[in-house]
Amino acid sequence: MEEPVTLRTSLRPAALIAALGTILMVTQPAASETPRLGSYAIDADAISVSGVSSGGYMAQQFHVAHSATLAGAGIVAAGPYRCAGGGYPLSLYRAMSVCMDAGLLVPFQGPPEAAPSVEDTRSEAIAGAVDDPAHMRGDRIYLFSGRLDGTVPQSVTNALKTYYEAFVPPENIEYVNNIRAGHGMVTDGFGNPCAATDTPFINDCGYDAAGELLEAIYGVLAPPVDADGTLAAFDQTEFAADIDALSMSHVGHLYVPKACAAGAVCRLHVAFHGCEQYEGAVGDAFFAHAGYNRWAEANDIIVLYPQTAPKTTTLFGLELPWPNPLGCWDWWGYTGGDYAGKTGGQIAAVQAMIDRLSGH
Repeated sequence: MEEPVTLRTSLRPAALIAALGTILMVTQPAASETPRLGSYAIDADAISVSGVSSGGYMAQQFHVAHSATLAGAGIVAAGPYRCAGGGYPLSLYRAMSVCMDAGLLVPFQGPPEAAPSVEDTRSEAIAGAVDDPAHMRGDRIYLFSGRLDGTVPQSVTNALKTYYEAFVPPENIEYVNNIRAGHGMVTDGFGNPCAATDTPFINDCGYDAAGELLEAIYGVLAPPVDADGTLAAFDQTEFAADIDALSMSHVGHLYVPKACAAGAVCRLHVAFHGCEQYEGAVGDAFFAHAGYNRWAEANDIIVLYPQTAPKTTTLFGLELPWPNPLGCWDWWGYTGGDYAGKTGGQIAAVQAMIDRLSGH
């Protein structure tokens, strides 16, 4: 019998209250003191995305929205496209009870069916909201689900695999689901014990998910080396009319290998953190220690780490944990009904960052 997962997702009511208390003490970084994002020689055929948990959902949405310009996606602990549907705030209920197991008062009602996500993709493409899914056919997909993940159960990521099989040849899909990991990014040498589900949601499992997903997307890479390039902050506020309304931080992060800084043509990878993994919650744990930068340095890959920020609501002088107290990426529509398409505020902001990096 599988051992129980005793550490649950931070979306429990008690954790929401604790998170709210933390949010009230956190202020946004000062973007005015942060450098603007620069431009580099980017290989337009070698841009890719990945993410964990809410970042996995965002990476998947971003891949669908911009499949014509992406080489592939790596997704850890997430489900299929528009899993929560539309109609916020009712979509939040589906997100927490079908697309994940939030551990609230309602028992898990998933997993989701892949077919509605496939149909949504096709209809969104006809409407011009996302790229034609035919562009996904040549992409490389890496999926990971921990055997002990009680937050996004393996059955949810199984549905994501079924979803991708509607568009991508099976030989282009790698699915790792045999590691006894809890909910979080999996590394070889940094983080909590492998079975844990706890802040900073990075688990040392003796398995390098960042390296594995980068190789799944790009093919065989040079072994990782010391990350002695440049890891720097940049101003995110210029990439949206109102970055606060999008629940995004004023400051993001970028890793630039030495060769890329010197003018070499480089690949570009976007890594989306999960809920409670933004800088204000875990410091540099994700963008410095999730495992990407050592591979990036050895293989001339610039890594973009966009950042969210918590967003709450003030009502009658009270700070309420709504709509995004844990700094999750939007995969249920709290920024608007177009959240999973090209015009979605967060997707558009990150695409603008990619355009800047690419010199467009």
